[in-house]
Amino acid sequence: MAESQHQSADAEREVPVWDIGVRLFHWALLALVVTSFVTIKIGGDAFTYHVWSGYGILTLLVFRLVWGFVGGTQARFAAFVRGPGTVIGYLKGMFDRAGHRPSPGHNALGALSVLAMLAVLLFQAVSGLFVNDDIAFEGPLYKWVGKELSDRLTGLHHFNEKVILALVVLHIAAIAFHFFYHRENLVRPMITGVKRVRGAVAESRHGSAVLALVVLAASGAGVALLVNAAR
Repeated sequence: MAESQHQSADAEREVPVWDIGVRLFHWALLALVVTSFVTIKIGGDAFTYHVWSGYGILTLLVFRLVWGFVGGTQARFAAFVRGPGTVIGYLKGMFDRAGHRPSPGHNALGALSVLAMLAVLLFQAVSGLFVNDDIAFEGPLYKWVGKELSDRLTGLHHFNEKVILALVVLHIAAIAFHFFYHRENLVRPMITGVKRVRGAVAESRHGSAVLALVVLAASGAGVALLVNAAR
């Protein structure tokens, strides 16, 4: 009887993880970040698409920040932002194959990666509103800060590009590590919205798709108002 209960408690089952808001945010953000990098390297007329992709990224980031409080269970910051003790404990056991249990949402280290990525992308998108190229382009909010501060933000904007690339490489490396070392597919749940886990996990739910659309529309409207504020 005890053995049967143990097998049941340790059995695999599918649980809702990433709701439609998180999934659309993730893949749309990926597409826009790639667009931003490609268009800035091409330059010329493609720079217009770099600017528009920046506005799109800012819209998505505003959406994600709001969704972190009103979205589904695993989308909320309260579900995955943890203290340093939890992160250290995860690091100590991250190479333990036998004791590894897939986390329903972000694991302790993954949560830090998410927060770091949100922070650097938010800085990149916001600083882009103030930059200039000393030739023909000035960000829509350039007049709010003037040439000296704009030049500083432009330098930081260029440097932060390297930080973003480093975090993207670490993100891909983490996905590969979990796939090859722990046999855990982190990509599939970001497509399907569900994840196979073992053992007892707290109940979770997906956020409302209608609410996600409302928050996204409001985020886009807010960014549009900001961009046009100085015009």
